[in-house]
Amino acid sequence: MIDWSEIETVMLDMDGTLLDLSFDNYFWRSVVPEYYGHQKNVSFDEAVAHLEPIFKAQEGLLNWYCLDYWTRELGINIAQLKADTQAHIKVLPDTRGFLAQLQQMSKRCILVTNAHVDSLSIKMQKTGLIEFFDAIVSSHDMGYPKEQQGFWQAFQKLESFDNATTVMVDDSLSVLRAADVFGIKHLVAITQPDSTEPPRLVNEYTAVGSIGELFPN
Repeated sequence: MIDWSEIETVMLDMDGTLLDLSFDNYFWRSVVPEYYGHQKNVSFDEAVAHLEPIFKAQEGLLNWYCLDYWTRELGINIAQLKADTQAHIKVLPDTRGFLAQLQQMSKRCILVTNAHVDSLSIKMQKTGLIEFFDAIVSSHDMGYPKEQQGFWQAFQKLESFDNATTVMVDDSLSVLRAADVFGIKHLVAITQPDSTEPPRLVNEYTAVGSIGELFPN
């Protein structure tokens, strides 16, 4: 699937690639509306109906991933709420084994995430995955989400990676499309980012259910 002898740099998304997206889906679809409804004294369904268009308006933008933005917008301490519900954070199967093998192969491994620094900190502390990365880059440090070319331009100035010898693994097709436009040669989509939902059909890029399928033979 990937000729690992050609690869020098491995870029890995966090949520939905290494960590089970079920936590984030549960958090934003259940925890936040429930808390918001309780705060505003409205039903769960009313809270969902109110929040959906507000969330939709920020999709694909840096605000969508910014806990500070949602704390201000909703009047909820989102980082604290995430910390309070961190027991639901789970590493996807084969993640640790895959990361350990990359280390043994001396590949430069970079965590490339849209996650806000507070969310990133909570998840790294909970999972202990930080030891596997040579670098961790958040879109908030670049000033652009991964869906935008500005991110990749700023990121390459920071890391000086070679597009031809780099692989990017992500569950977001919009992110992979942006990486494709930027010229990254090896792109892989995760088709089952949330273990509680069925796999998606992806024809656009090399696709695997989980990162374990990328293990070198």
